[in-house]
Amino acid sequence: MEEAYLEKLSLTKREMTILQEIALGRTTPQIAADLGLSPETVKWYRKQMLAKFSATTSAEMVRKAADYRLLQ
Repeated sequence: MEEAYLEKLSLTKREMTILQEIALGRTTPQIAADLGLSPETVKWYRKQMLAKFSATTSAEMVRKAADYRLLQ
């Protein structure tokens, strides 16, 4: 993986939390309730992360995050 790509990726703490929840298979309403956010806010974060990962689906985003060793 390219170092420059990881620097460009630079996920926020909130994005990392939501990414981990998505990777666990949790739904937008579940994530929103757990984090005290609206479902629309979670959708906004997901959209931002999809763009950062150059992914079109959440599954693709999670696969790329796993490939980059961003998930625990």
